[in-house]
Amino acid sequence: MHNKPRYQKRYSREERLTAIVWLCHPCHKHIHRLYSERELADRFASLEALMSDDDIRAFVDWLATKPAGFKPKSPVRKRR
Repeated sequence: MHNKPRYQKRYSREERLTAIVWLCHPCHKHIHRLYSERELADRFASLEALMSDDDIRAFVDWLATKPAGFKPKSPVRKRR
């Protein structure tokens, strides 16, 4: 997404390379289960925007109650 003209116009090169939100692996996987790359780029360009989403906030709050190193199981996908 970083090299698409739509985002090159919206964000400077420096912003695209340095404005990074560091996430733990479970949070990263959960966010990508909820939203596409494009939705993330359009709606959630900051940590504050991510945390304002109710589904993401609920997951983060739930994960915070778990011990360090806890790895939530991914939902089982049904094969077609």
